[in-house]
Amino acid sequence: MAIDFTLAPEHEEIRARVRAFVQETVIPAVKPFEDSEEKVLTREEYLRAIFDLRRRARQEGLWLPHMPKEWGGMGLGHVELAMVQAEAAKTRLGPWVLNCAAPDEGNMHTLLHWGTDEQKERYLRPLLDGVKMSCFAMTEPEVAGSDPTLIRTSAVKDGDEWVINGHKWFISNARRASFAILIAKTEFDLPEGARGANTAFLVDLPADGWNDVREIETMHGSTGHSEIVITDLRLPDSAVLGGRGNGHRLGQYRLGPARLAHCMRWISQAETALDMMVGRALDRFSHGSLLADKQGVQWMIADSAMELYQCKLMVLHAASKIDKGEDFRTEVSMAKHFVANSLNRIVDRAIQVHGALGYSTDTPLAHMFQHARWARFADGADEIHQMRIAERTIEAYRATGSTRSATGGLPL
Repeated sequence: MAIDFTLAPEHEEIRARVRAFVQETVIPAVKPFEDSEEKVLTREEYLRAIFDLRRRARQEGLWLPHMPKEWGGMGLGHVELAMVQAEAAKTRLGPWVLNCAAPDEGNMHTLLHWGTDEQKERYLRPLLDGVKMSCFAMTEPEVAGSDPTLIRTSAVKDGDEWVINGHKWFISNARRASFAILIAKTEFDLPEGARGANTAFLVDLPADGWNDVREIETMHGSTGHSEIVITDLRLPDSAVLGGRGNGHRLGQYRLGPARLAHCMRWISQAETALDMMVGRALDRFSHGSLLADKQGVQWMIADSAMELYQCKLMVLHAASKIDKGEDFRTEVSMAKHFVANSLNRIVDRAIQVHGALGYSTDTPLAHMFQHARWARFADGADEIHQMRIAERTIEAYRATGSTRSATGGLPL
């Protein structure tokens, strides 16, 4: 079995153009507000600047790298997308400028796959055009967010309408969203834990009954994650997305590629941290030599380089399985767990090599470390992925007497 991640010349040219656009256009433009948009610019100036970057991305043909060409995208496969996402994520706003940032990216895939023609025109098209934003409302405070079968938000049929009540939180982008994809329980006669109990709904925002309580403060401040209380929200049958009882399937379809897209962006951050670590080691002189000459620092650099290499291979292999239409669940779970934890370790080492400077906000490392900690439970906590990986490994052995298929199915 040949494994070749070499890009075709046309895709290598796209990667080079994305890299040049991010380095020469996006990074200089966002530098005045990368840490805090309000330090140097007014809100109006900030918005004007970032929307101008989006306009320029469209002009450069670097818009929607993850979407098919017939929908105005670049038509890239997941392997090629990994290259683009890694280049875009060299700066925080890079993926947003190219219109391939979460949660809109995952919602675009979901609407394209599950939406009716009418829903695609009403909800998907504005996302693709960059004139609207969206959110995905699944996580709840009262139950484990990693187990959607426990969802308590209920949707009950009342004539031609659905009446929805419930409680959601950490709903990213909710305050900026023009609509939400909302997951609620609609089937109450199924056994507990059944995967056909939930249904997805499209909710135009603002809406009567959708109450944005607060923006939750996290380790790095208010960052757009809202707590929502839903009280007697009424929706028509036409608001159902993907069919009644398909909420779990829809969510899992959305989360697989979305997890891998996160990994692509995290790899970029890990590479930035490693670059900064080596740069600092070559620049800092202490106790008779450069830090780069000291074995303890060399070990940190070596461990980080090896982990980053593993991250890249895991993501590329998982992406290739998606492109081939193969079962990619185990590989994506492994990649999500490993890349998130590697990001934590690599950024932590970079901070250590920088000393007090790394702990300050004079470099981006402190913010990167806060984000890295979030990565270990976003889109599935470490332990959930470990549980699923173990289950599939045991299943593989029971079925075939070998664990080979659970470790990538590679020819080794």
